[in-house]
Amino acid sequence: MSSQHNHGSSSGNNHGHGHRGHDHTHDHDDDIQPALQTLIWKEIDFESIRTLNESESDAGARIVEKTWPQRLNPEPFLESDADEQLLVFVPFTGVVKLHSVLMRSSEDSSAPKTLKLFSNRDDVDFSAASDAKPTQTLELSQTSEIQDIPVKRTLFGNTYNINLFIEDNFGNDVTRIYWIGFKGEFSALNRDAVEVLYEKASNPKDHTLIQGVGDMASQGTRHGM
Repeated sequence: MSSQHNHGSSSGNNHGHGHRGHDHTHDHDDDIQPALQTLIWKEIDFESIRTLNESESDAGARIVEKTWPQRLNPEPFLESDADEQLLVFVPFTGVVKLHSVLMRSSEDSSAPKTLKLFSNRDDVDFSAASDAKPTQTLELSQTSEIQDIPVKRTLFGNTYNINLFIEDNFGNDVTRIYWIGFKGEFSALNRDAVEVLYEKASNPKDHTLIQGVGDMASQGTRHGM
């Protein structure tokens, strides 16, 4: 495995047209409830997504930007550059109680295999991703079907960003991903309010100041109690 990663080279190819065409056929009933009830999409801060070791600039952001009806489109896609590893940082516009990560890859050896998740960190690079303990590690399948991989909800109850570290694949020199999505519950509470709440966690009556998040303290705090 190469230790050198290209953090943003672009091949110049524009795959953006994949957003417009829907050549695939499927039952449109699955485009509505209940799938969309817990889909986290409009709550993603798309402009702040960043991807390390992508072969085409902003490809990581474009596959996250795909809507639910576009999830089966073959373009745009994300492909790694220097080796098979990828690191995608996805921030949310509020706080998410994450339920699962959704992904579509392929049946060939370019499909990602080991996915390590790091929540609430904006400083993760390949070195940190390789050395630090992830919030959770998920094993992916070699399939072109949509994978809906549940996470441990107690670990992702107050998530305002998430790093997806693709550590390896099924033997290919590059990794290719066609869509990344998330399911969960969203609160418009911003990050600053969350950190204020954590700081005041020792005083239970402070929790009533922010409706709907009074149980955060029972799930643990970032700063320790």
